[in-house]
Amino acid sequence: MAENRASGYGGDVREGVPCWVDAQLPDVEAGRRFYGELFGWTFEEAYGTYVWARKDDESVAALAHKTDGRMPTVWTVYFATPDAEALVRRVREAGGQVVTPPVPIDGLGTAALVADPEGAVFGLWQPGTHPGFATRHEPGTFAWAQLYARDTAAANAFYGGLFHDALFGRDAEPDFGRAPVTDLFPAEMPPHFLVHFRVEDCATALATVNRLGGRIQAGPFAASYGTVAVVTDNQGASFALLER
Repeated sequence: MAENRASGYGGDVREGVPCWVDAQLPDVEAGRRFYGELFGWTFEEAYGTYVWARKDDESVAALAHKTDGRMPTVWTVYFATPDAEALVRRVREAGGQVVTPPVPIDGLGTAALVADPEGAVFGLWQPGTHPGFATRHEPGTFAWAQLYARDTAAANAFYGGLFHDALFGRDAEPDFGRAPVTDLFPAEMPPHFLVHFRVEDCATALATVNRLGGRIQAGPFAASYGTVAVVTDNQGASFALLER
């Protein structure tokens, strides 16, 4: 918890720090079984169909029922902001798009979904009573967000303008990288964020993914930040496993 508070969650928000992830799934109960066994998560009802995921009784993610079958089954990363309305305006001014405007959520905070100029979707979170991750960087918790873009120079300019302090400021330790789509995916794959969860042993985690009905998309391979494998769960949501 001390690490997270120092990163700027809660009352002193450091804009641009990845602070939360959630999955939109057709079947939340199936998601609970899959991720509960893979990561050792337990679950608690939050509001509506939104379910908190906990690791060692600390909030680490959430699962939600996908209300529209046309929506993708996907993990979304949220970046912290002290002012979601102001950041949405800056996203527009920088050439991005607003998918869902800022919406207050039961006093927990304010959420918005936006897309960068290439169409990669990400979330914004203005904390209320819910600051974001209670723990991260530990096995079974968020470890990294990788943006796969067609034009990494343009992505660096866009996100560097939005989140300069979190990415490049004094004491910055960003959990956010950029890479060309073609480094890992076919050229026709649209730009997107890939949420990474830390595991103690990538090979063991991959065996569990297969046993639970998920599949391996890529890897394992060596990256600058560890050993990575890209997988999907048993409902089609992509994410990555990261062994530091």
